[in-house]
Amino acid sequence: MDFQLNEQQVELQEAARRFARETLPTLAQELEKTNQPVPHEMVKRYGGLGFLGINVDPAYGGLGLSNLEALLVVEEFAKISGAVAFPVFEACAGPVKAIERFGSETLKQRAIPPVCRGEAIIAISMSEAEAGTALTDLRTRGTIEGDTVVLNGAKRWCSGGGHADAYLVYCRLSDAPGAKGIGAVYVEKDTPGLSFGQPETLMGFRGVPSSDIYLEDVRVPLDNMVVPAGGFSKLMEAFDLERCGNATMSLAQAAAALEDVLEYVQERKQFGRALVEFQAVQIRLAEMKMKVEAARLLIHRAAANAANGHPSILDSSLAKCYANSISREVTGDAMQLMGAYGYSSEFAMERRLRDAWGWGIAGGAIDIQKVNIASAMVGRRFDQRRA
Repeated sequence: MDFQLNEQQVELQEAARRFARETLPTLAQELEKTNQPVPHEMVKRYGGLGFLGINVDPAYGGLGLSNLEALLVVEEFAKISGAVAFPVFEACAGPVKAIERFGSETLKQRAIPPVCRGEAIIAISMSEAEAGTALTDLRTRGTIEGDTVVLNGAKRWCSGGGHADAYLVYCRLSDAPGAKGIGAVYVEKDTPGLSFGQPETLMGFRGVPSSDIYLEDVRVPLDNMVVPAGGFSKLMEAFDLERCGNATMSLAQAAAALEDVLEYVQERKQFGRALVEFQAVQIRLAEMKMKVEAARLLIHRAAANAANGHPSILDSSLAKCYANSISREVTGDAMQLMGAYGYSSEFAMERRLRDAWGWGIAGGAIDIQKVNIASAMVGRRFDQRRA
């Protein structure tokens, strides 16, 4: 068991940190003000530098590194902002990995290389109006007609909705009840019958577009079916990596908040002394540091245990639940220590706090992760529908 990053990992982390800090802060501020996503030319730059598809097989344009290396890069980008990190998150921990694992060879060759080059973004479309946490209640339907899948339904809360170039749509592909009838289909943005609702205005996540998706007789080739009916467990297996990506995006808000406030308390003076000289501040800093380091260790353990595969539901839920929780606490403590400067929109702290709350909702709420953890502990799933 080695808790040190190897030389290659350190070099990758430093390259990501240097690029992010030298190139992205102004863009992050712009995206926060305009609520627009990372421009296509910048996404292409990400791809040209190798920051997309880090853990994707070289056969599809990736670097072939591990999930841990991918998460190291996600964290460095997300310390600047979740918006500038979102394309990296989607490419390295999102639906691309499900397509790589379960899609046909022709679909993988068609869909994944453009993502790695920065020429396309693929988003995931899971939730519906009455199927969020209760995902097996979804109603969007895919009907197989010869060599075509015909999709009808409506999806909610799609991060990337209206902006991404393609979507991995979770849908019901048979009449089998519950999870047994659910699979997933790859749908490109310009497919006839696919449309989008108005962009959502959220408390945080500015620069990460979100909207409803409507599918009216959307017809795609049968080859676009990534997971057939009965493959819900495969989709959740792939989603365990996305949980680690979510946890890393969340961790980054706390880690960056701690970096900023550590600098602030050494410069800011009150009663003739730097804030860091006060014991109460020292204790608060130590508590924040413990939480950040513990969250990072849980995330890295989940990634390391999975190697190049998908993390376990226990490891990924532990990592997400803890990172989501401490991110809210650490950003809140940092804001308190910075006072009015932390509360001002002229500085990044208030954005980090708002985004920290969002990551504890996205990808499965904190309390649902606790249910996952308890289920893994006792070795069985709990039926939430029973009284």
